Amino acid sequence: MTLEQFRRTLAKRAPPGEISAPLAALWWAAKGDWERAHGIVMEAPGKDAAWVHAYLHRVEGDLPNARYWYGQAGRTATSAPLAAEWDEIARALL
Repeated sequence: MTLEQFRRTLAKRAPPGEISAPLAALWWAAKGDWERAHGIVMEAPGKDAAWVHAYLHRVEGDLPNARYWYGQAGRTATSAPLAAEWDEIARALL
């Protein structure tokens, strides 16, 4: 699936069934459901989930918590625009 195909799924009521938990969380974040997205990454293991978790805490404005999760993901904290980071994560996970 390409980034554009993934974006088109945002018009639906639920994320595509074949995507990973971190991508599903990113999908819900794009739909404005931070709580649901956060719940997914809280339960998902691995660096991809940690990266999405970091992004979600940036969205929330909790930068110290975001930095912690970037560390768990093995990534450097970013100050890129949130939309650009969403695209970067989505591309990497697709």
